[in-house]
Amino acid sequence: MDLDLDLRKLRYFVAVADRLHFGRAADELHIAQPALSRQIRALEQDLGASLFTRDRHGVELTDAGRQLLADAGPLLASTRAVRRRVAAAAGGKRRLMVGFRAGVAVIPAVRAFEDRHQDVVVDVQRVEGDEQAQMLLDGRLDVGYVRLPIDEAGLRVTPLYTEPRVAVLPAGHRLAGKEEVAEADLAGEPLLWHGDPGTQPTRRPLRNAGYPVRGVDETLEHVAAGRGISFLPRSASVFFSHPDVVYVPIPDLAPDQVCLAVAASHTSPLADDFVAAARSTAGITAECGNYEMWQRGGELAARDA
Repeated sequence: MDLDLDLRKLRYFVAVADRLHFGRAADELHIAQPALSRQIRALEQDLGASLFTRDRHGVELTDAGRQLLADAGPLLASTRAVRRRVAAAAGGKRRLMVGFRAGVAVIPAVRAFEDRHQDVVVDVQRVEGDEQAQMLLDGRLDVGYVRLPIDEAGLRVTPLYTEPRVAVLPAGHRLAGKEEVAEADLAGEPLLWHGDPGTQPTRRPLRNAGYPVRGVDETLEHVAAGRGISFLPRSASVFFSHPDVVYVPIPDLAPDQVCLAVAASHTSPLADDFVAAARSTAGITAECGNYEMWQRGGELAARDA
């Protein structure tokens, strides 16, 4: 069976699955609708399963179609990543792109890696939680320092270290002057959370503040405005500041887990060597309260600010 044809069929399937409309998918793909329908039928024959139900009410995915859609994203992303890496190699460039979440110091691992690979340029890019998996899968990143939770489909994820969390409170909050707070102290507080509120690290979930936030900077602005409280890794209290926000340790909260992630389809000795360097320097990286270390890490991170 021709692999290129299979990938083309898969792209056609994803287009229909995303729109649940053959006509609009055909327009987007710039092909005739009958040709698209033939390709989908051929894919169904290849797989031995019906992917869509079609009736007067419209188009819906079958259980098999939903499963294929879940699997198709990482597969298609990996093919795009292969193209990018081949193009870079053809251009004579040896580069490694490393992603990192806010508050993670990458410079210790970069230095350890560059000691062994002085001919490789290491680029770094800060990423947010809602994009960390996709950027690894589609090849924009070779290696990523990620924070859990993350969709691990198509990824190799290696735990690296944990760090305590802090409560992020408005400066005028009733608990702002405490040396530390307990989860129970914050009962009833509206919570600003990144992504799915069901993943918050509390045993007794707080009510949703109703403000979607993306990244530490947005979180601090919303907290400063009194729209809710939040929880961040301890490193945020060193790397980010705001005149109207205070950080208070919350020891009984589940710690934040920092991991290394690589696309499972990405077999690269350079990426593997960086992972080894990151693991060997994990103890240094985890010392997030050391301001001098953060200054050195910020020298590299500032290039992508």
